Amino acid sequence: MAIHKKEAFSQKDQDLAGFAKALSHPARIAILRVLAQQNECICGTIVDVLPLAQSTVSQHLKELKNAGLISGTVDGPRSCYCINWKAFDKLMGSFSFLLQHLKIQNEKACC
Repeated sequence: MAIHKKEAFSQKDQDLAGFAKALSHPARIAILRVLAQQNECICGTIVDVLPLAQSTVSQHLKELKNAGLISGTVDGPRSCYCINWKAFDKLMGSFSFLLQHLKIQNEKACC
C-alpha cells in the first residue's frame, strides 16, 4: 500500500505548512486584518469591507477556520468569527523557530 508523501514529514512541519497555506492568499490576510481591528467577533460585516462576493469570503473564512486561525459559529444565516490567538501564538513560535534554525544552518554554509 502506498503512503502519502505528506506522512514522510514531521507533524510540526505539516502543521506549519498548513498555517502557511491558510495565510497564502491576500484576501485571507485582509480578513485577518479586519478581525484584528474589530477586536471582537464579527458577524456578517466582513463582506461589507472587502471587494469580494459573499461566497468568496465564505470560502476564505472556511480555509482560515480549517487551519485553526479563526473560530466561528454559524446560527442559521448568521455567522460570527474571531481570531484564535492561541493558534497565532503557536504559529509565531513555529515560524520563529524555523527561521532561526535556518539562519543558524546558513551561517555554517560557505556562501
